[in-house]
Amino acid sequence: MAEMGSKGVTAGKIASNVQKKLTRAQEKVLQKLGKADETKDEQFEQCVQNFNKQLTEGTRLQKDLRTYLASVKAMHEASKKLNECLQEVYEPDWPGRDEANKIAENNDLLWVDYHQKLVDQALLTMDTYLGQFPDIKSRIAKRGRKLVDFDSARHHYESLQTAKKKDEAKIAKAEEELIKAQKVFEEMNVDLQEELPSLWNSRVGFYVNTFQSIAGLEENFHKEMSKLSQNLSDVLVSLEKQHGSNTFTIKAQPSDNAPAKGNKSPSPPDGSPAATPEIRVNHEPEPAGAATPGAALPKSPSQPAEASEVACGTHPAAGAQEPGETAASEAASSSLPAVVVETFSATVNGTVEGGSGAGRLDLPPGFMFKVQAQHDYTATDTDELQLKAGDVVLVIPFQNPEEQDEGWLMGVKESDWILHKELEKCRGVFPENFTARVQ
Repeated sequence: MAEMGSKGVTAGKIASNVQKKLTRAQEKVLQKLGKADETKDEQFEQCVQNFNKQLTEGTRLQKDLRTYLASVKAMHEASKKLNECLQEVYEPDWPGRDEANKIAENNDLLWVDYHQKLVDQALLTMDTYLGQFPDIKSRIAKRGRKLVDFDSARHHYESLQTAKKKDEAKIAKAEEELIKAQKVFEEMNVDLQEELPSLWNSRVGFYVNTFQSIAGLEENFHKEMSKLSQNLSDVLVSLEKQHGSNTFTIKAQPSDNAPAKGNKSPSPPDGSPAATPEIRVNHEPEPAGAATPGAALPKSPSQPAEASEVACGTHPAAGAQEPGETAASEAASSSLPAVVVETFSATVNGTVEGGSGAGRLDLPPGFMFKVQAQHDYTATDTDELQLKAGDVVLVIPFQNPEEQDEGWLMGVKESDWILHKELEKCRGVFPENFTARVQ
């Protein structure tokens, strides 16, 4: 017992606390059963509802703010990794390396500063705001217990007064306990009646300040980050300009059935034999006016410029030649391969005459002959044509014959040419052995 007393706890105190709990429990049961009335304060109850709502909203805001800060930190790490990657791939002899490294350092510092300011101006303020709720919540609960004590004391006093056999001593003691319970309750009740409405109204200013701080910090952060991004873009543009001659086109990865082009053309799928176009060369000159249907001009690195001009339709038609030009034409035809003469006779003002019943079709400049895809071909580079079996391709010469690889032709799909009439967008190279000549 002495030990309990040294700690400020006595048997009488324990018994008193136990008795209070029993009395309160009994009073609550009687109130729930409707056998005892309960003191009500609707205004205070509304304040308590507002308090609970305010606490719930504040707790959610604190949680979401912490999530936002975690996201900022994750973005910082991701940005740091990205800049480290740029520093690793940026070769020492490239111009702007030091500037790029400095931008990466500033980028890292900017993220750190942004995160720290969010912690100082938003999260810590949020923690301080919520720090006042536990104490008030505890006082609200205590006020509820004191209200039960007051109601219990009131009911006990009333029961003694209405008893048939009155005991004045007990009534006096009950009255004394009632006054004491009422005083304790009212002191707590008055304080909370003043604090709860004030706390409820403070939420507006708190939300305004918090979100204004976050918005301002975010705005400044993105401004500074935008400047760094622009500086990095300028450095990379300068690098591109100084190394423009070394720029390479990003190429697609070759597929299994379409190897990259080189000196050897890819083989058609399924082991089918190569469809090599058959070009007939007749060394005997033919009359200029005799147009042979289906004649075409094959690709040749040594093809004269005059032949190209004829294929483009820049020379007048054979029937419109001036006197004296016939002999020159015959002389020219005797010095050129028969395929050139055939092209001259078949090409009139950029059009080709087909067989019986065939329509006339505007053809691309330098058109030589038509081929039809016998197999599907998947393009493996940006300068290649994607072919489907049955596609018709109009074959044209390479602008630079030295760029032509063995087994490859330059052309434009007939469907693309009819729709667009633009060589720059439509033309491309394709493996010759995936096609067969049709005209």
